Amino acid sequence: MSKEKKQVLILCTGNSCRSQMAEGLVNAYLGDEWKAFSAGTAPSGMVHPLAVRAMSEIDVDISEGVTQSVDEFQELSPDLVVTVCDSAAQNCPAWLGEEEVVHMPFDDPTKVLGNDAVRMDACRQVRDLMQEKLLASLQSR
Repeated sequence: MSKEKKQVLILCTGNSCRSQMAEGLVNAYLGDEWKAFSAGTAPSGMVHPLAVRAMSEIDVDISEGVTQSVDEFQELSPDLVVTVCDSAAQNCPAWLGEEEVVHMPFDDPTKVLGNDAVRMDACRQVRDLMQEKLLASLQSR
């Protein structure tokens, strides 16, 4: 008999980079125990190409990701909600009340100025921090 997976909803503002990377990490590394979903408080409409590249470097494919509004998850009753940016934490929907909400902010790598190499390094740093902090947090639950 297999136990049902725990669910985590990961929120950021645009659902284009940080929350998409976090969703990919959780599903790739903790998929036996957790099912991750990601959404944005103001979805951008696209998954950022640098996020897709950074994740592909560790063999996690998020290229088919779709940005979604947090409102699309009103029927979901996740075990945990993780906000990965301050704006999403401040704008968490009122209907998220029963679930445990954890704020785990990460810098937005898409806001880093510079050439492609500098911006990719920023994406990698955020990806690696998420891999370390977010996955450890979920594993301990």
